[in-house]
Amino acid sequence: GCPHRGLFYTLKKNKLTVLGDIGCYTLGFAPPLNALDSCVCMGGGFTVAMGMAKAFERAGQTDKKVFGVLGDSTFFHSGMTGAAEIRYNGGNVIPVVLDNSITGMTGHQQNPTTGYNIKGDPAGKIDLEALCRAMGFNRVRVVDPYDLKACDQAVKEELSADEPSVIISRRPCALLKYVKHSAPLAVDTDKCVGCKNCMKIGCPAISIRQGKAHVDNTLCVGCGVCEQLCGVKAFHSTKKEG
Repeated sequence: GCPHRGLFYTLKKNKLTVLGDIGCYTLGFAPPLNALDSCVCMGGGFTVAMGMAKAFERAGQTDKKVFGVLGDSTFFHSGMTGAAEIRYNGGNVIPVVLDNSITGMTGHQQNPTTGYNIKGDPAGKIDLEALCRAMGFNRVRVVDPYDLKACDQAVKEELSADEPSVIISRRPCALLKYVKHSAPLAVDTDKCVGCKNCMKIGCPAISIRQGKAHVDNTLCVGCGVCEQLCGVKAFHSTKKEG
């Protein structure tokens, strides 16, 4: 149920150049997602992307856009200056903020987007969209990474846009205690053809048993991403009617 998987799957599927950053989302490097092309330092998701875009520009590939990825917590720690640099100096970069509403890498600490301080007390909450617009990005696109169709549409439309844009992938971390999960999914083995499309998302709840997909219901949070990948509609909810 990690919310970053859907967006990373979309970036990989579209065969894009994606510069990563340090955080829980660095796991997007790993197979089967293989979504990131670099990870240098905190904030490098945007600044290295800017350098890469300028390198492509010098090589005459002026139409090639680069995606820079970092999380909401890292954005406020080390990413704002990179975003300002991209806008100010005209980098052919689409900054992507993976907003999971927490600091996932180091133990679920609060950050300036959550409205609470490190002690859990109410604090000033920064509007991420408004901040991006204040930096000069008129196009600020918010998508739900559990919706693969919406993610794909957002990526394609922002790629073709003739002005700078930001994509915010927003869905709370599946490990947060207050997040309510849906019923686990199960696989109809009569429908499953063993194509392994569902394995492309890299979800630890999904495995192959005797040539068929299998869902571990102790790990599945019912996000439905695998269901969207299945061309034969073999996945279904275990929620009991009534």
